Amino acid sequence: MSEQKPYALIAEFDSVATIMRAAEKVRDADYMIWDVHSPMPIHGINKSMGLPPTILPWITLVHGLAGAVFGLLMCWWMNATTVPGLSPSVQGYEFMISGKPTFSLPANIPIIFETTVLFAAIGTVLGMLGLNKLPMLYNPLSKSRRFLRATSDRFFIVIEAEDKHFELEKTKAFLESLGPTAIEVVIED
Repeated sequence: MSEQKPYALIAEFDSVATIMRAAEKVRDADYMIWDVHSPMPIHGINKSMGLPPTILPWITLVHGLAGAVFGLLMCWWMNATTVPGLSPSVQGYEFMISGKPTFSLPANIPIIFETTVLFAAIGTVLGMLGLNKLPMLYNPLSKSRRFLRATSDRFFIVIEAEDKHFELEKTKAFLESLGPTAIEVVIED
C-alpha cells in the first residue's frame, strides 16, 4: 500500500483579527506557497500577507496599446494604401474626396478607440485567468468538509506541501502556535 502524500495543511480561525495576526506570522516565517481564504474581503490582508501589487494593470495597458496600434494600422491599410502587384482582395481602397488626404487620423479615432478597448478587455480577462491559474477543474481542498465553511463564517490559512519550508510535523506545530480553532491535513489524490 502506498503512503498518502499531504497536499496541504489548513488552519481554521474564527475572527478577522486572529487571521490577520496569523497571516503576518506566516509571512514572517518565509512560507511562499500559502494563502488566506475568507468568506468576505478583508481590508489590509494583502499587506499582512506581504503580497506585491498585481501586474494585471500592466497586462491591460500592453493589450490596449496593441489594440490601438492594430486599429491604426488597419484603418491606414484599408483607407490609404495601394500596393502594386498585390491581389485586389488584399488591397486597401484609396478613396479621394475633394483632394483631401486618403488617411485622416480624426476620422479613424472611433475605430482605434474601439480596438483599444476590445484588446484591453480580452487581454485583461485572459491575464486574470492566467494569473489565477484558471480554469482549475479540481482542487484537493474541496474534499475537506471543514474548508467548506470558508464561504460562510470561517477563515483559513492554507500552506501547501510544495513550499520549500513545508515539513508536516514542523509546519503543523507552527500553525498550532498561531492559535487556530482546528488544523487539518489535506491528502493529495
